[in-house]
Amino acid sequence: MKDFAGKVAVITGAGGGFGREFARVAAALGMHLVLADIEKDVLDTVADELRETGARIIELRVDVSKAADMERLRDATYEHFGAAHLLFNNAGVGAGGFLWESTVADWEWVLGVNLWSVIHGIRLFVPKMISQGDECHIVNTASVAGLLSAQMMGVYNVSKHAVVTLSETLFHDLRTAGANIGVTVLCPAFVATGIAASERNRPGDLRNAEQTESQKRAAAAMAKAVSSGRITAADVAAKTFDAIKKNQFYCLTHPNIMGAVEMRMQDILARRNPTDPFTLKPDVKPG
Repeated sequence: MKDFAGKVAVITGAGGGFGREFARVAAALGMHLVLADIEKDVLDTVADELRETGARIIELRVDVSKAADMERLRDATYEHFGAAHLLFNNAGVGAGGFLWESTVADWEWVLGVNLWSVIHGIRLFVPKMISQGDECHIVNTASVAGLLSAQMMGVYNVSKHAVVTLSETLFHDLRTAGANIGVTVLCPAFVATGIAASERNRPGDLRNAEQTESQKRAAAAMAKAVSSGRITAADVAAKTFDAIKKNQFYCLTHPNIMGAVEMRMQDILARRNPTDPFTLKPDVKPG
């Protein structure tokens, strides 16, 4: 996809982090924007900023884990603009700790936002995109946590591994169907975004009464790692749009992490026990 002007971009998690930067790039390319986030105040701030550039925008407060909210997002997109050409299934949250200490609420919250949102985006937007008949593209935000299995990140790892295989299967399904829709799976490492503070948006009925020691350690490690990220959200957005233009499936934004990804692949091929994924980057390993 190389022609962006006048096309429609739909972005979840648009109020900050990668989503805000995707919106800024899309606006600069002359796209119309459909912005969704669960935090209305930050969403309105981004929308107001980009309207000043002349972009046509609608914004909706959306809980991406809810089918009805995502249906409302799709319906608003097609009612207002009549099409969707570039879909960013981007909203995400993080949680950690030992797997056996993760609660049902942890699983429901993280899988709801990180995985079900992508499922809803695919099932609701892809049929409409196919019927449009023009060139479209879908970006699913996963993580290197979808390519590695780091300790004390189990719930998050599961959600992101699922997004990677969902994206790979979508790629094959679209080719089988002859659809003119590209797919990119975005797998960044640590970037200074608001994900370390994502508990702020956790629904009350999915909150834990208290954190275990392992969950506290995991949260502290995530905050440290995210704050130490040298690649910015704007850098990730630029790399993602490059991948879209090239119709490139895997968008791996942190070359230094590739050694750990390769090590995992070698573990599988050699049928040996998993190597500590922090071997090559011990400074961000959970304490």
